[in-house]
Amino acid sequence: MRLNPKRKRHSMRILFAGLGVMGAPMASHLLKAGFEVVGYNRSPAKAESWAQASGAACSADFEALVETADVLILCVGRDEDVRDLVTRALPRLKVGALIIDHTTTSARLAQELAVLSREKGLHFADAPVSGGQAGAESGQLSIMVGSEAAQFERIVELTKPYTKSIIRIGEAGAGQMAKMANQIAIAGAVQGVAEALHFTKSAGLAPDLVFQAISAGAAGSWQMSNRWASMAEDKYDFGFAVDWMRKDLGIALDEARLNGAHLAVAALVDQFYSEVQAMGGARWDTSALHARLEARRSK
Repeated sequence: MRLNPKRKRHSMRILFAGLGVMGAPMASHLLKAGFEVVGYNRSPAKAESWAQASGAACSADFEALVETADVLILCVGRDEDVRDLVTRALPRLKVGALIIDHTTTSARLAQELAVLSREKGLHFADAPVSGGQAGAESGQLSIMVGSEAAQFERIVELTKPYTKSIIRIGEAGAGQMAKMANQIAIAGAVQGVAEALHFTKSAGLAPDLVFQAISAGAAGSWQMSNRWASMAEDKYDFGFAVDWMRKDLGIALDEARLNGAHLAVAALVDQFYSEVQAMGGARWDTSALHARLEARRSK
């Protein structure tokens, strides 16, 4: 573990687990805001890289870090990653400690971990984020929270350094449900933009002129403003990967089977993403739906 003795320390100690493309900048924002943050990553090299860049502390000994933490913040990959770390943390965290999980997981996992945390005198909040890598780097993430009402103010203060907006949706699991709605909406929006651009090219029109004509009207969206030009150039290296989107859509579709929601478009787009994966685009960003359409046109 390396410590920077010159960094001003707060009485509250945050353990940030998961220092990937999202977690690393989020943890750095906390440091810049004056919080005492120690980092952990399953791949120690990532934690070391973050620590060197930020002048913060890191360690590969998760259990030892947990024992001195007041807050555990998670930003990892899948349900099993969250369950593993929280299960290891529960016997070691101080009574009254708070766990904030920024990972996109199933609502059922959030509800399960909230119960287990409460039994140990701890607090658990599911707080998935939207805004992607760019939002994490700029500190402009949107957060949807499932938590005890009494803990929400505490969560707001802790996440303020990297938050543009934060809303408590309800009790445990509600934040994850809202994130599912977010991903459902994105899937349809990206497919719509991809089809509009594909149609534009097929019709022999200039993509930049069509963009100017339609983006300021009712067809305009974040996806159109930020991905039309890159899709037009067949560039798909802008953050959130197809693999992760399929994971998120799978969670939403599973939940829909339980609550009776009909997600015809989301299910279809999930199938389209599986075709993108088969094309070798598992790590392309979500706008790669356009690449699938262009590949079909060239046949």
